[in-house]
Amino acid sequence: MIDIYKKILEAKSRKQKLLAILLDPDKLDLNSISSVISKINKSPATHILVGGSSFVGDHLNELIIAIKSKTSLPILLFPGHSSQISANADGILFLQLLSGRNPIYLIEQQIEAVPILEKTNLEIISTGYILIESGGETAVERVSKTKPLSRNNPEYVAQTAKAGELIGNKLIYLEAGSGAKTAVPLEIISSVSKRISIPLIVGGGIRSKKQIDEAFANGADMVVIGTAFENNVNFFD
Repeated sequence: MIDIYKKILEAKSRKQKLLAILLDPDKLDLNSISSVISKINKSPATHILVGGSSFVGDHLNELIIAIKSKTSLPILLFPGHSSQISANADGILFLQLLSGRNPIYLIEQQIEAVPILEKTNLEIISTGYILIESGGETAVERVSKTKPLSRNNPEYVAQTAKAGELIGNKLIYLEAGSGAKTAVPLEIISSVSKRISIPLIVGGGIRSKKQIDEAFANGADMVVIGTAFENNVNFFD
């Protein structure tokens, strides 16, 4: 069994930066998966995330089995709902929406997921998920019915992240949202990185290699690319 979290911690201690490609099951089919994974295998990616805010399909298991057959990278579920769980992945980011106050995404979905997770061998990684204002309504905002935190208040975001760490989250995920107009501000990444001791993931609105490097330089331990890769599978060429 892969000890994914231990390896993330080891990478952080070595100052090795990690890169994850987020695949949305709504936008994938079994016919195209081979070419997509081939591109990922040739990229600097260290992890694959699978999930989406509004996915309601029934082909998640098939997709993950197909992905796993074509790569050795660890596959982590990034679920928007308790129904988006597959025992075929390697692990799951067990998300708690710290930026919102909707109890459904603070604890209710997690409770519903327990009987499903107990039947799997997934590595469960508690993750504090913080949505940051990005210039427009994102899928996360629509689905969770919660407002993102202001991009102009790094101190409050950092306090929220620290609260997540103190609660017991093993990771903090700063998210601008799928298809965000603007990425998480560098000042926020820096403020959060300096406030917490656990690994920091940053995603949403990152559309260039320069933005990836800037996020790393300001304290991100892992950067997640989703839409940019969806729109251009040659992003890393």
